[in-house]
Amino acid sequence: MAELRIAYVPGVTPGKWLDRWRERQPDVPVQARMYDGGDDPRALLAAGTADLVFLRFADGTKPADAVTHVIPLYEELPVVCAPRDHGIELYDDEVPLGDLAGESWLDPADYPPAVGGVAMALEVVGSGAGLLLVPMSVGRLHRRKDVVQKVVSGAPSTRIGIAWLKPVGDEPEDVRVQEFIGIVRGRGANSSRQPSVREREQREALQAQRQRQRAPQEAPRGGDRKTGPRPGGKGGAGSGGGKRRGGPSRGRR
Repeated sequence: MAELRIAYVPGVTPGKWLDRWRERQPDVPVQARMYDGGDDPRALLAAGTADLVFLRFADGTKPADAVTHVIPLYEELPVVCAPRDHGIELYDDEVPLGDLAGESWLDPADYPPAVGGVAMALEVVGSGAGLLLVPMSVGRLHRRKDVVQKVVSGAPSTRIGIAWLKPVGDEPEDVRVQEFIGIVRGRGANSSRQPSVREREQREALQAQRQRQRAPQEAPRGGDRKTGPRPGGKGGAGSGGGKRRGGPSRGRR
């Protein structure tokens, strides 16, 4: 079976799903790579360079379109990134978005991958030029000693989802894709909803049917017996019911 190709946006950690895939499907290689192109990673599906992609989208939106399926997986909390010794360090847990009014903010769009992306933006944050709002997983990926991060309440969150192409016409779903989606959704190795399990059950049922067909027919038990006349019975040898054969009787002289 062909290699399964997966792409994921920065901040996604697919390692646990890849490990389960390798345990359950050791004969099907899997390749995973981070996509930091700045555009919608579903372009990789259309280009035929990926079979599945993990993408990020604004919470509350519907990312599915006419050519792709998308399953939302989990929510990402937003964090504010500020230079060390900034006032947000005084907050124990979350920083209300309203408390950050009047701050100078960096626009992530000003830092595309060509100029270093989020890593470069956080370097600017460390210099004290402004604050940056990013998903928590992205902030952790690019953590710096000169930058402090705090969860922001009241700011819009994001979600991570998994996407794949819809089949065209009567084309069947890719069983590799469906198998991996089942792993991501937490289905067990013996779940009947996994394509590999259904295929195994069908194969075992077919083998059992063939064995039954090849098995010899058992002889019927207690079959009819051929019986003859009973010894000494009526009409049989030794029976006294027949005519006596003898000469004429002698009269008196």
